[in-house]
Amino acid sequence: MPRFCPRCHGLMKPVKEVDGEVYMVCIRCGYKMKASSNDLRTYRVSTKITHTEKDKTIVISEENVNLPITKDVICPRCGYGEAYYWMIQTRAADEPPTRFYKCRRCGYVWREYE
Repeated sequence: MPRFCPRCHGLMKPVKEVDGEVYMVCIRCGYKMKASSNDLRTYRVSTKITHTEKDKTIVISEENVNLPITKDVICPRCGYGEAYYWMIQTRAADEPPTRFYKCRRCGYVWREYE
């Protein structure tokens, strides 16, 4: 059962503080109180993972390419029939991964959703 703020009756959410304690914090007015064991059973406290721009960027250069090659695609830019490919899970885990291609001739990169 969700907990509501005693001041403004806004919804309270669990927040893990730096000291490791979990508090219930009102999303409307900011009122804070220590979470009870019942609150901890009701809510799952998670930590948001942040990535730097370097983590988000994939660089593929010709001198260190160790990717598989496919001959089943045609480059939309130059029409060449060979490309490197790799797959990354860009959406939810229950959806198929996104397949990326890089043309071996012109270097154009495109994606294909399955």
